[in-house]
Amino acid sequence: MENRFRIDILALILFLSIAIIGIASVYSATSNQGVFTLFEGRSGKQLVWFCASLFFGIVIFLLNANFFELFSIYFYILFMLLLVLVLAIGVDINGARSWIKIGSFSLQPSEFAKYGTSFAVATIISRIGFSFQNKNDILKLAAVTLIPMGLIIIQGDMGSALVFLSFILVFYIEGLTPAIILLGLFMILVFVLTLVYSALYFSIAAILLLFLFYAFTYTNKKLLIPSLSIVGFAIVFSMSVQFLFDNFLKEHQQKRIQVTLNLIEDNMGAGYNVNQSKIAIGSGGFSGKGFLNGSHTKGNFIPEQETDFIFCTIGEEGGWVMSSITIALYIGFILRLYYLSSRAKKKYKRIFISSLASIIFFHVLVNIGMTMGIMPVIGIPLPLISYGGSSILAFGLFIFTALKMDATRDRDLESVFT
Repeated sequence: MENRFRIDILALILFLSIAIIGIASVYSATSNQGVFTLFEGRSGKQLVWFCASLFFGIVIFLLNANFFELFSIYFYILFMLLLVLVLAIGVDINGARSWIKIGSFSLQPSEFAKYGTSFAVATIISRIGFSFQNKNDILKLAAVTLIPMGLIIIQGDMGSALVFLSFILVFYIEGLTPAIILLGLFMILVFVLTLVYSALYFSIAAILLLFLFYAFTYTNKKLLIPSLSIVGFAIVFSMSVQFLFDNFLKEHQQKRIQVTLNLIEDNMGAGYNVNQSKIAIGSGGFSGKGFLNGSHTKGNFIPEQETDFIFCTIGEEGGWVMSSITIALYIGFILRLYYLSSRAKKKYKRIFISSLASIIFFHVLVNIGMTMGIMPVIGIPLPLISYGGSSILAFGLFIFTALKMDATRDRDLESVFT
């Protein structure tokens, strides 16, 4: 029994520290809604869900070491079926059909789909003979990640769908050519520059840069064809950006991007939450206004502040100090998870744990970025801190599964790099 509960203490402390900050922050953001008790108020519910995640964590540690590896695909299928089910019986909340109502509790399958997809990704990549140069292997990997993305997009929840892009980092760690990542970053750059300066100006600038590049490298004719191909692709993609922007993004999504890029100023509309969030964070100064003393938080200037914009509560009441501590805890936790991944003796476990680290990294980067106005608002929670039962339960299961895999690493017979 002792071996079953061997756990990485540092990772556990970081996890608990972040969760405690979350419960306190939700309490502060909602304390004006009523007196806190264990069963009333959102902070009370958050505490109950956190305790539930601890309970399931204990159950996970009692399971056989190979349980998850044996049933990986079944977990994936289960969570995909839930994503399909929500399309049929789900309820609409804020324009997205993403929740299944179970009494007074609302289950959001998209939060658990990340957990399930990590099992499938780990299973496929860890198979003997897998290669990123094999088209069939790539197609399988693309299918298990794109299926949940597509189902979640159909639900109307673009933010949760984008989280699955974090698996690209996992693929890169496991051997995917960096050219794919560079292509993605290049397309994002072209997309942004086109929206800011128009396709015409971008095309003219791209052609001029090509001429300048060729003027300095004309003796190396091998570079001409690749250069022409890159510029040609960039121009064609740039010409399609406005069409994609107008036809594939909803009006509120378009406005959020335009506000982030300073193309429009809409402080009373699409930019309201971000503007109020920046005011709240800025007003916190160095040490903050003190716990429960945030005037913006108590004034309900930011709707549903306890969810996606919870970080501005931390910034206002805890100032730069508490904000920095929170970010440092996240960085420490993410780096610790990557370390646990690196010391795993089975490839399957390495991939699963690095999937968790990459997903948390994406969530933290985007969520904090959007509360500070440097990223568009896409509606994803801050892990373990934002209010939400599905989110904290899903991350709790995810984290304890990863810690269980690390705790049983000495039983694995494979070498570290298999």
